[in-house]
Amino acid sequence: MATAIRLTQTGGPEVLTPETVEQVQPGPHEAWIEQEAIGVNYLDVTQRKGAVPIPLPGGLGLEGAGRVTAVGSAVTNVAVGDRVAYILGPLGAYASGRLYPAERLVRLPDGISFEDAATVLFKGVTAQYLLKSTYPVGPGTVVLLYGVAGGLGQIMAPWAKHLGAFVIGVVSKEASVERGRALGCDAVLVWGACDLPAEVAAITNGRKADVAYDGIGRDTFAASLDSLRPRGLLASIGASTGAPPPIEVGTLNAKGSLFLTRPGLAAHATDLAEYRERAADVFAAVTARIITPSVWKTFPLAEAAAAHAALEGGASAGPILLKP
Repeated sequence: MATAIRLTQTGGPEVLTPETVEQVQPGPHEAWIEQEAIGVNYLDVTQRKGAVPIPLPGGLGLEGAGRVTAVGSAVTNVAVGDRVAYILGPLGAYASGRLYPAERLVRLPDGISFEDAATVLFKGVTAQYLLKSTYPVGPGTVVLLYGVAGGLGQIMAPWAKHLGAFVIGVVSKEASVERGRALGCDAVLVWGACDLPAEVAAITNGRKADVAYDGIGRDTFAASLDSLRPRGLLASIGASTGAPPPIEVGTLNAKGSLFLTRPGLAAHATDLAEYRERAADVFAAVTARIITPSVWKTFPLAEAAAAHAALEGGASAGPILLKP
């Protein structure tokens, strides 16, 4: 038997309830994983609330790590006993054990724990494609990064610095400024405490940012556009304050022939070869200590609702894990 978190309707954290489920034999292309650590991501919150529709009743969670205990007859890429991790669907990572498509499992390198993998893989692959595909960050790139003290920001800031970027971090409160500096940011600004575009221009001697990674959404969208140099790129990667407003195409021209994109993880990690390459790059960055997995808090699996409340309420200061 296994324990799984289920929900029958969308709503607040209280809709997440633990249930006992039977362990079943894997199909030909599946593996059963006894999970050791489960990543909690903000996408889980938006799915639970109904902002991103999911099938109901059902499970939740897109990231986990554990050990393979059974495999289907056609599985060749993993074996019983392997230490593995995964990201993306099917939903159902909030469980002590589960079936999962074997082809999407990646083996963990020696030295990377289950906790490290569940902390870093989802956010790490996100950071990897943002820094290396959405906008190829390199020496001298000026990066404007919102939420630098959060789970994704804690990976992106040091990785961008390693690539040679000048990083301007944005945080929501003064208490997070030191955290941003400790992550290597060249400057840290507090949203709401300054004229952000003016500060970015001053810090860069009028150049402004090459790329802005904006996970806030509606409240910061206009400021992000105004913080970009001519032909700069705005990557709108989240909407914690709501979806950004519609924009006239001509506005991008008027503000300096700007580029605007709304990238998503699925488009960068569905193809198996691409997914494995990005995951390997993330693990290599961890092994090289370019990025350091750091968990803010671990909750028992049965307390998934409390984990969501902490993440959604702004109480968290970094990644959250669930432990069966």
